[in-house]
Amino acid sequence: MKGTTETKNKNAGTFDAMKQLTPREIVAELDKYIVGQKKAKRAVAIALRNRTRRLKLEPEVREDIAPKNILMIGPTGVGKTEIARRLARLANSPFIKVEATKYTEVGYVGRDVESMIRDLMAAGAQIVKQEMQETVNAEAEKRAEDALLDLLVPRPGKKQKETKVQKGPVIKPMGAFSFNNDNGPGIMGTAIQVGIPLMPRNSGEAPEEPEVRDGGPQNDEMPPAEPKLETDRTREKFRQWLREGKLEDRTVEITVNQNPQFPAIEMMGGSMEDLESSLSGIAGFFGGGKKKKLVTVKRAREILIAEESEKLIDRDRVSDEARKRVEETGIVFIDEIDKIAVRGDRGGGPDVSREGVQRDILPIVEGAVVNTKWGPVDTSHILFIAAGAFNVSKPSDLIPELQGRFPLRVELDALGKEEFLRILTEPKNALTRQYRDLLGTERIEIEFTPGAVDRLAALAAEVNARLENIGARRLHTIMETLLEELSFDAPDIAPKKISVTEEYVDEKLNDLAKDQDLGRYIL
Repeated sequence: MKGTTETKNKNAGTFDAMKQLTPREIVAELDKYIVGQKKAKRAVAIALRNRTRRLKLEPEVREDIAPKNILMIGPTGVGKTEIARRLARLANSPFIKVEATKYTEVGYVGRDVESMIRDLMAAGAQIVKQEMQETVNAEAEKRAEDALLDLLVPRPGKKQKETKVQKGPVIKPMGAFSFNNDNGPGIMGTAIQVGIPLMPRNSGEAPEEPEVRDGGPQNDEMPPAEPKLETDRTREKFRQWLREGKLEDRTVEITVNQNPQFPAIEMMGGSMEDLESSLSGIAGFFGGGKKKKLVTVKRAREILIAEESEKLIDRDRVSDEARKRVEETGIVFIDEIDKIAVRGDRGGGPDVSREGVQRDILPIVEGAVVNTKWGPVDTSHILFIAAGAFNVSKPSDLIPELQGRFPLRVELDALGKEEFLRILTEPKNALTRQYRDLLGTERIEIEFTPGAVDRLAALAAEVNARLENIGARRLHTIMETLLEELSFDAPDIAPKKISVTEEYVDEKLNDLAKDQDLGRYIL
């Protein structure tokens, strides 16, 4: 029991991230956004809960438990991607969606399969970095405020960089010269410039105040630029103005870090991590470093807060925590996996490229160590969710080894009128609600009657049955066509209240739905 308690405490941060949701609670959360597909929701809910259960076990037992990867089978537009994306958000897990068709076999030009793990690690590092920035945000804002005050009112006694003054005339070398003499030896010499000596500045003179471009306190409010005002009282007055927003439009000059952006490069079958790290290390020799920039106080505060946050965050800790989170809770969604399946009855021999991609994906799914710029990442316990329509090929067309790495198979149901009706009204992000909010910004109030919603669902099901079945995406096409004219005229007719009735839907869409040739291109 003691070991179990220690293990639980060690992984407390991971548990908090996964929110300790029960399978029933996970399905309930997914129901808020996705209609139907109970089998798929239950499968991913159990897979997510098993990850939490695994982390509570003893280390030697935990290492032997592999995640049960899932293969989703169903037509396009039924919610495969949305289920995986919402699942990752619920667990606050590093998540990426990739298309299997983007990868090529080693030796071909294109992306190698290991890049999916590097992308996942980048997503994990970003999540951890944002979380750590929230913890140091207050201190970063305080430091940024002090830095802004140093720009507006330099601290008393803080010496400014001055040019050293020489006694007597200023002598500046201008370079060497020489010329040949036909009658004697050549003459060599050095050209110099003699100037007036620099006049020293008064030691107590204050630096010149930056010019007020726009906004901020006016001349009657601003203290005169006199040496005696460079005191703590003056700084506090400026601090008060900063907090009240009176100096937001004042212009200041700040020094920012400038790193050159190198173009993305892909190598045949190789990783670019080492090259990217090398380029970043020598960035200063190719235009990197510091750069002065003239910005408003408002923009300067944002830049300074970002810079101070970077200084306060421990990068090694970010890498370690991100790597741990990716290895324990990372989710990779591989879409279009049916497009790399090889049909057994196809003549002409095996498709080397497609089968090669499967063989390259296999070790990543089985468990391998991938080198990234954040360190090596073990993929043994990353959850892989693959999806495909499999309308041309079938899951058995995948190589046997890869089939074995996706033991859970769930088939998603095609969507009909009843599901479309629920999609239009039930989810938190229902389409009718989205368009109502969008046009509400133009002071156009629209109301969808039950008859109109029912007619829209029936039209979507009818067009899907007659043309290509693209699932719920057909609703986006129909809704956009229905409200196209209203969206265009909204700024000119506002404010106005419009009721979308069944007659309104028939007027806008009935002719298009009946005309198969025209509907094929528009709907």
